[in-house]
Amino acid sequence: MSRRLDPAPPPGAAGSPHPEKESIIPAAVHAYIATAADQPLVPTTIERRELGPNDVSIDIAFAGICHSDIHTARGEWGRTAYPVVPGHEIAGVVGAVGPEVTKYKVGDRVGVGCFVDSCRECDACLAGEEQHCVKGMTGTYNAVGRDGQPTHGGYSTAIVVDENYVCGIPEGIGLDEAAPLLCAGITLYSPLKHWKAGPGTKVAIIGLGGLGHVGVKIAHALGAEVTVLSQSLKKLEDGLRLGADHYYATSDPETFTKLRNEFDLIINTVSANLPIKKYLGLLALNGTLVELGLPEHPIEVPAFALTFNRRSFAGSNIGGIAETQEMLEFCAEHGIGAEIEVISADQINEAYERVVASDVRYRFVIDTATLTGA
Repeated sequence: MSRRLDPAPPPGAAGSPHPEKESIIPAAVHAYIATAADQPLVPTTIERRELGPNDVSIDIAFAGICHSDIHTARGEWGRTAYPVVPGHEIAGVVGAVGPEVTKYKVGDRVGVGCFVDSCRECDACLAGEEQHCVKGMTGTYNAVGRDGQPTHGGYSTAIVVDENYVCGIPEGIGLDEAAPLLCAGITLYSPLKHWKAGPGTKVAIIGLGGLGHVGVKIAHALGAEVTVLSQSLKKLEDGLRLGADHYYATSDPETFTKLRNEFDLIINTVSANLPIKKYLGLLALNGTLVELGLPEHPIEVPAFALTFNRRSFAGSNIGGIAETQEMLEFCAEHGIGAEIEVISADQINEAYERVVASDVRYRFVIDTATLTGA
């Protein structure tokens, strides 16, 4: 479901585009850029690299706003190389391809997620787990590419990416609703698949936000019995509509008594320091609590809470390219897209404030047709 806050995009942008000829790769593209931790993002133009033999030039239609973008733009993770164009939830169409590209052709619907390269040689990369590259994956933004130049992300009108780090977006998902799946979607799909969520399993999702709402949809489609654990019941109606079977408020102490030893899998999507002991107590025999959120302070894990019921406390980090493609096809098959609000580029800074205030249901997506240069 999407709610559009500005005029609709050009025909074909959110559906099935039908370009008739190869577009010319612009020497410079419009973008929104972060120049300092305490400054708002501003419009600019940036240069994209020349098309290499295995490269795909993507005309970006939509770019999702992930909370990670905000942390990076505001220097909250301590490693931002300004200036930087955020955005790693990218959906668009192929505008041009290099001479050795075999996977995509001009006009194909494609997406790019959190990384655009990796070493391609380590055990993780060879196993299709590029997100765990021993030498470190190359982030879609705030990283340095093989050409020695800084990478810039999806708050722009075009991007050039090696075909091996591009995913096809199946028909059946609008490009606007597909964009957040390139981060939020795979971040939930990967642990749900790894820990075998499905018929006969009880899964709890902590938090019904940008990540959690997609997790509810995917877990439901996998056949699991799904429970939302949220601070309050204010999103109860949404949670049930999205596929949850049960919904509980964690502010109610009775929740932790009633649900003790209940779940096979709990996935935490919030970046707050939670009382982990209480949540571990909700796990059944051999149950696992998976941490996706990145809280400000170290997490305290009491050993006793782990030893009872042979519980596990684990983490997960997006997914590889093959698994991301699998996720997109799964979502298309089950009619799953992100719940979004489409915004124009001049609303990006306002959207950042609203994300921090948890005032979005459930993902902002930028219509890149509204981007203009400085």
